[in-house]
Amino acid sequence: MTDTKINDRRFYKAQQEADFAEQQLSTPQTQSKSYRLAFQDTDFLLREDLRPVRFQLELLKTEMLLDEANIGSMLVIYGSARIPEADGADALIAAATDERSKIIAERMKEKARFYDESRHLAQLAGQANVTDEEGRRHFVVCSGGGPSIMEAANRGAHDVGAESVGLNIVLPHEQAPNLFVTPRLSFQFHYFALRKMHFLLRARAV
Repeated sequence: MTDTKINDRRFYKAQQEADFAEQQLSTPQTQSKSYRLAFQDTDFLLREDLRPVRFQLELLKTEMLLDEANIGSMLVIYGSARIPEADGADALIAAATDERSKIIAERMKEKARFYDESRHLAQLAGQANVTDEEGRRHFVVCSGGGPSIMEAANRGAHDVGAESVGLNIVLPHEQAPNLFVTPRLSFQFHYFALRKMHFLLRARAV
């Protein structure tokens, strides 16, 4: 008799099964959408009836990857998507073509200091490098992953060599992760409520 442990895997892993499925003979049956493995069938997963499953996936993916990155808690920095850094504000003023746009640009210039404040706060959090006895990291900077104050937060962590999280949302226009978010901690959400939930699940300070 072979010495088989009770925890030994009896079945193939999902990735192996997916590979097997791709190697099957091409017949009318195997080419039918109904024959696709359910977890590889995008058309099926995007059906209205599958919304609860998509909710679960969007919750689990971020949760599992943050766990794997040993992130125990986060410093969440919310902020405007419009306030530029000082140099950008000067460029807006210079580009103003009428009185109204000039007034708006000058107001943005007045608020540009908040970009610097966000960046500085994130630098302090990144430099603190708080880790508990289990190796979990705390006060990891997290933003919405977008521009302006959010960019400043991720940029501040990046300045001091610290990782930071970006929780982005799908929008029709302009929303893309800023270049200072740590790539492996850059997440995209379809469901607004789940994005907000992840902001708070690990929030040590907001």
